[in-house]
Amino acid sequence: MGYPFAVTRRLLPLLFLIPLSTPAGEAGTEPYIPWTASDDYAIEEPLGGLVGDPARGREIARDRGRGNCIACHLLPIPEEPDHGTVGPPLIGVGSRLTEGQIRLRVVDEQRVNPPTIMPAFYRDPARLTRVDPAYRGKTLLTAQEVEDLVAWLKGLK
Repeated sequence: MGYPFAVTRRLLPLLFLIPLSTPAGEAGTEPYIPWTASDDYAIEEPLGGLVGDPARGREIARDRGRGNCIACHLLPIPEEPDHGTVGPPLIGVGSRLTEGQIRLRVVDEQRVNPPTIMPAFYRDPARLTRVDPAYRGKTLLTAQEVEDLVAWLKGLK
């Protein structure tokens, strides 16, 4: 399995840093909001009917303690010197995907691409196993943070 396996093997340890960098008591302390994916790989409705704030979404994307999208993706954030190249560039993602498709990819990219190394930022915590006790019952991002991130990403045309 050459290249993809080698990349996955090198990056997998880094993915474990994402939950460790999320301060306990922030993400996932609110009740989990169930969601349903459509046949076109989308979550059509905002989680809990929440409205996202693009400015907050941009901060989540660059915050190494929350979304940390910048670790794997090229983003239109010029003040950040280091951008990842493991994931696809997100510049123009709002032109390529619908809002619902972006939402599903943030919530649980494994629904679209099962072998991905991208973490699920809003997977049902009751379905997770082998989770550190400090993070049991929590999601990596809150529903509001997911919607903020989606609002920013959909504006990247």
